[in-house]
Amino acid sequence: MLGAGRSEFECEKAWLLAELGYVGFAHDLYGKGILGGGTEENAKLMQPFLDDRGMLQARLATVLGVLRGRPMVDASRVAAIGYCFGGLCVLDLARSGADVKGVVSLHGLLGAPDNPSGAKITAKVLALHGWADPMAPSAQVDAFAKEMSEAGTDWQLHAYGNTLHAFTNPAANDVNFGVLYDAAADRRSWQSTRNFLAELFE
Repeated sequence: MLGAGRSEFECEKAWLLAELGYVGFAHDLYGKGILGGGTEENAKLMQPFLDDRGMLQARLATVLGVLRGRPMVDASRVAAIGYCFGGLCVLDLARSGADVKGVVSLHGLLGAPDNPSGAKITAKVLALHGWADPMAPSAQVDAFAKEMSEAGTDWQLHAYGNTLHAFTNPAANDVNFGVLYDAAADRRSWQSTRNFLAELFE
């Protein structure tokens, strides 16, 4: 769920990428296997990074360096995929000017950081969004579109109607909190992700 950390969900996505022939790497942003146990605990883990986007971007740069150092990884052919808070993370990676081919944000938070780097976004950007997601309301979506357009970024936004936050997570089932699994959006977003990666690398 939102901001929980690296769980079985993220690891399973890495395995799915590996089955497609990519190197799948699920990183542990919080470190030491820390995993939030509920909404309040997750928020406490996530909030310092939301409050200090520079710290977040530095942590992501470290993660990228670790990935590039792996012997099976082609350092010139790297992309990043993030879910929920991870979606914001990969967008910030792109915003920092990181040398990655592309980033995919799935039901991610879209708000721009308050520490713009001024770096050119060279990564292609794909945002997969639930149109009814209360954590990324329409004003934030509009601002994201304006930000990406003004930056001259190669960007796409796919919005799934009547779809809430966390639509790829089968464990998401709290409409009052704004999270709900949606099998159709899950399937469509995974296909869009596969198509995007194929465009980047094949």
